[in-house]
Amino acid sequence: MKRWIEETFHPHWRVGMEAEKILHEEKTEHQHLIIFENQVWGTVLILDGVFQLTTLDEFIYHEMMAHVPLMVLERPRRVLIVGGGDGGVLREVLKHPSVEKATLCEIDRTVIDQSLKYYPQVSAGAFDNPRAEIVIADGLKYVAETTEKFDAIIVDSSEPIGPSAVLHTKEFFSDCKRALKPGGILVTQNGLPFLCPEPFMNTTRIFAELFERCAPYFCTQPCYFGGEFALNWGSDDPSHLDISVEKLARRQKSRGIQTRYWTPALHVASFALPAYAEEMVRKAVSEGRGKKTSKPAAKTAAAKPQKAKAK
Repeated sequence: MKRWIEETFHPHWRVGMEAEKILHEEKTEHQHLIIFENQVWGTVLILDGVFQLTTLDEFIYHEMMAHVPLMVLERPRRVLIVGGGDGGVLREVLKHPSVEKATLCEIDRTVIDQSLKYYPQVSAGAFDNPRAEIVIADGLKYVAETTEKFDAIIVDSSEPIGPSAVLHTKEFFSDCKRALKPGGILVTQNGLPFLCPEPFMNTTRIFAELFERCAPYFCTQPCYFGGEFALNWGSDDPSHLDISVEKLARRQKSRGIQTRYWTPALHVASFALPAYAEEMVRKAVSEGRGKKTSKPAAKTAAAKPQKAKAK
């Protein structure tokens, strides 16, 4: 029997997908998990009433989470993924041949197990890769206690509710910064700023306080209904944001990485924000750094695609 599954995260509006077949549903120790099939979207994962993944468009999110930070690093060797139990970000991280170890810290083993059972094409064997280390633990606790140092930390969390709420706090992000190598990059998902501005602005404030450079960037993720989808970037090395389209293209070629969404030109253009978002970033950065004003990274990055186009 067909059933409609609604996203219940937003208090004043809802969207839904038709579930032609429920593949799995349970209340785990940490969250309510539903996996179902939809004729258009393929296999769909929803956690605590929020759409997390569809096999139709998952490549967009996973490529932008992984390749935007890793392509600017000359030789990323150690990467930490917090969350990401579906294995998509891990899959993309392991495409970089210099990565010696990719640690995935997931709080809910059920997410990994059911992902492997119902949509193994998303991880594409990444969990069995000898360079992958899988840790079942609370990400907040893991980052606070680890003695390892990482070139990049990618926070593939869900929305700031349930077990993921702590992964949007200053305490967590501060510990992430401590676990980064000098010049390392922290990237986190940051929701839909057009309809849900506060989580986006809150993370931007925190990143502006913690890092020399805070640089939100956008992508278009069809299954995340409500406008552009935001990711946020923090690093103490501003030069990472000055990388050219040409240099990114050379790195992509030398690493032999094939993508379906990420491109060198899109990478640079993703930091060019619409005016409403620029204003939000400007305000949040100013608040994060007290009275110290800071120009949003989008102002610097926005000029790059024009230069490349004129070549």
